[in-house]
Amino acid sequence: MRRSAGLLLFRRAAPGQEIDGLEVLLGHMGGPFFARRDAGAWTIPKGEYGDGETAWDAARREFREELGLAPPEGEAVPLGEVRQAGGKLVTAWAVEADLDPATVVPGTFRMEWPRGSGQEREFPELDEVRWFGLEAARTVIVKAQGGFLDRLTEHSGP
Repeated sequence: MRRSAGLLLFRRAAPGQEIDGLEVLLGHMGGPFFARRDAGAWTIPKGEYGDGETAWDAARREFREELGLAPPEGEAVPLGEVRQAGGKLVTAWAVEADLDPATVVPGTFRMEWPRGSGQEREFPELDEVRWFGLEAARTVIVKAQGGFLDRLTEHSGP
């Protein structure tokens, strides 16, 4: 079974801002498969890990690899697990922190593109990182990961 772990950053919107309540940091998945998609193409910063690494260590490592920034310090709120449509089990923690998306230096991956061409190209893991209010986040996040938003809401209260 494939397993991933990640961190969901959240912050409280300042009074009078256009968005009221919590905001979450999501990344738009890079590469050609998601280039023209919005709904279902945004994710928490996360990545796969194997038996030699804990989910928590993987979540922090993947945050650094995908965003090019140190993972934030602070209380880590366990959000549990969700199973995505492809069968991958994702474990996440929420951390309250602020981050300027302009400071992100995304990691990259290589893949053959176009398929069957024999040519490898490099793509950013996340081609955009943005803060979303919870309702807007629900419209773009990978469907199964919406469970993390629900659990964050339960933890944060009204």
